[in-house]
Amino acid sequence: MKQTVRDVELLGKRVLIRVDFNVPLDKATGQITDDTRIKESLPTIRFCLDQGASVVLMSHLGRPDGKRISSLSLRIVAVRLSELLGRMVIFLEDCVGTEVETRLKALPSGEVALLENLRFHPEEEQNDPAFSAQLARMGELYVNDAFGTAHRAHASTEGLARKLPAVAGFLMEKEIQYLEEALANPTRPFVAILGGAKVSDKIGVLQRLLERVDRVLIGGGMAYTFLKAQGHAIGSSKLEADKVELAKQILANAQRRPVNLLLPSDHRITASLDTDSPVKITGTIDIPEGWLGADIGPRTIEAFTSALADAKTVIWNGPVGVFEQPRFCEGSRKIAQTLSQLKGATTIIGGGDTAACVQQLQLADRMSHVSTGGGASLEFLEGKVLPGIAILRDRPLNLAK
Repeated sequence: MKQTVRDVELLGKRVLIRVDFNVPLDKATGQITDDTRIKESLPTIRFCLDQGASVVLMSHLGRPDGKRISSLSLRIVAVRLSELLGRMVIFLEDCVGTEVETRLKALPSGEVALLENLRFHPEEEQNDPAFSAQLARMGELYVNDAFGTAHRAHASTEGLARKLPAVAGFLMEKEIQYLEEALANPTRPFVAILGGAKVSDKIGVLQRLLERVDRVLIGGGMAYTFLKAQGHAIGSSKLEADKVELAKQILANAQRRPVNLLLPSDHRITASLDTDSPVKITGTIDIPEGWLGADIGPRTIEAFTSALADAKTVIWNGPVGVFEQPRFCEGSRKIAQTLSQLKGATTIIGGGDTAACVQQLQLADRMSHVSTGGGASLEFLEGKVLPGIAILRDRPLNLAK
């Protein structure tokens, strides 16, 4: 277990917190369309302030590729954070440099400052040691509360933790606890739902979960590669031809264990994803030529929700249809509703598109945990070492709770 902000002295310290303020913005207006990630950072920020620290926040936004792009400035985040905190957040025009350092050294206890986008500097993603050293001069204690970037060895996630005492924030702690507990000690039945576009994105997760779960439900674009592996016609549906043999091996492995692996038995199909294209439901597993699967059908919805009815631990990573279009959201909606109504179950939503889906459906607050990290969640579930977590201080046995 990692040390957290509870385990260190904060009084009078200037605390440098890596947060994940990579929020979605409206392309036309530049306004924040979902402030969930900002809200998730509040407990750690407030705790540090209550303990008498001054707080310096740093994050990236978008992919500026080492260039200063005004539309990706964090200034708009500082405005929203000020509203949520109920206090002024000082915004600094850069994240390093003499002027920034001088202003932060004069930052009184109880004050909050937000640095400009880290990725305006190419050295951030290069994990440049000199850039890490510059960032380290902005604080006296480092806190990583950005689970969504923990799988990246960047200057602000890994390099900086080599320069300052480094602990986890409350969001990072919560992410680790939910995912570790689900994998190591799940209450059964343990069910995994995997969707999304590609088998290749989920291979590691699927192979690891097959060793632990009781059932696996596979939907989304990745399901068609598995159906092809079983010899079914999939029309023009998404196919990773180079993964068909691997899909056969995974199906055989599930049968050997044995794990109940469910694939779609009917589909909501369309001629194309253009919004005015025709839509119909197949009565069979096979999809006719010229049509592509865009959501699971009613028979599959019934089978999937039945398989979830007695679940006590559920991990869901990847929508089971093209949920961005309301006409292909029914499968994901019924799964989300089913999870929201499970009694005494732990329901974990694995970040990225799945988190966006449950938020769009206004069911996020009915889930046990909605991860803020898409790629980080996947790599954690695969069992990979996340550099932004590994580098943090371990909690000594006498601090174990």
